[in-house]
Amino acid sequence: MDANNSSGVNHDRRRLLGTAGAAALAIGATQFGAMGSAKAQASRGTAVTRNTSAPFGPVRQINAGVLNVGYVEAGPADGRAVILMHGFPYDIHSYADVAPLLAAEGYRVVVPYFRGHGTTTFLSAATPRNVDQVAFALDILALMDALGIEQAILAGYDWGSRTGDIIAALWPQRVKALVSVTGYLITNLAAQKRPLAPMLEWAWWYQYYFTTDRGVLGLTEYRHDLGELIWKFNSPTWDFDEATYNLTAAAFNNTDYVSIVIGNYRWRQGLAPSEPEYASIENQLQESPVIPVPTVTIDGKYDPFTPAGSGSAYRDHFSGKYAHETLPVGHNVPQEAPQAFARAVVDVDHF
Repeated sequence: MDANNSSGVNHDRRRLLGTAGAAALAIGATQFGAMGSAKAQASRGTAVTRNTSAPFGPVRQINAGVLNVGYVEAGPADGRAVILMHGFPYDIHSYADVAPLLAAEGYRVVVPYFRGHGTTTFLSAATPRNVDQVAFALDILALMDALGIEQAILAGYDWGSRTGDIIAALWPQRVKALVSVTGYLITNLAAQKRPLAPMLEWAWWYQYYFTTDRGVLGLTEYRHDLGELIWKFNSPTWDFDEATYNLTAAAFNNTDYVSIVIGNYRWRQGLAPSEPEYASIENQLQESPVIPVPTVTIDGKYDPFTPAGSGSAYRDHFSGKYAHETLPVGHNVPQEAPQAFARAVVDVDHF
């Protein structure tokens, strides 16, 4: 969660999702057609989710950069590409309802696990487990290259928003359009040193917990319970069930999960060194570059980390065609309001 500022290819990846996938697409088409009423329901404060333990997949694997990336793909291989990116402590299941909606509209939808999550692993044990914000953006660019995707719509929240923002700012030619929950999340390390209002500092307790040895042990031993606690705090109006949470929590059993999570939050606190290999890129990001691509930003009304002002706090960071929406949900917008999130992707595609 966030504040601030070759042989590796599965050759079946270009097929649709098979029998189960076809059923999902049919359901998606029905749901997408009903999106207007669903969005109206969300506007009355009711998140629309399936709350089911049905599997999301199949999960495919492909070598991309330093990783063997686990991802789900839906929709026609020749459709306009959409890459959906998750946050912490979440995973690809945030998009289990969004993906079939977009696939039914003809998009090629790719939903990857970030490094340290799910079935995404490092190709070599000797590869440094880098955690700088740039590393995640380069992972997505490498995945796009591996999948033969020259340009995509990027959509995400939390870590996913930050990653999409970085790519859209520095490699705008690779981005058709952007959907970014909580707006502009590129980390400014100098700004991170300044304290926030006490209520926000309190809300970020786990970031400070992770700076301690106790926090490392806590995340290692209690990763399931800690993630569930954060879910409940982040999304106070979302009545998710245990089966829904457990589908995501399984992704936390990745061997590199603890080191990636701890390292990333420590890096943002200035407690872990930036990697020299990223210096030239990071220097650009520390200038808070403007994002020129068409963008829709979304805030969750009940997300404890949503800045006040209906997007005004970050509006100046976007110079292209732009729209903003606030939805009556919490932090995990795509899973709490999948129809509205999918609609935002379609809308920004037509800007």
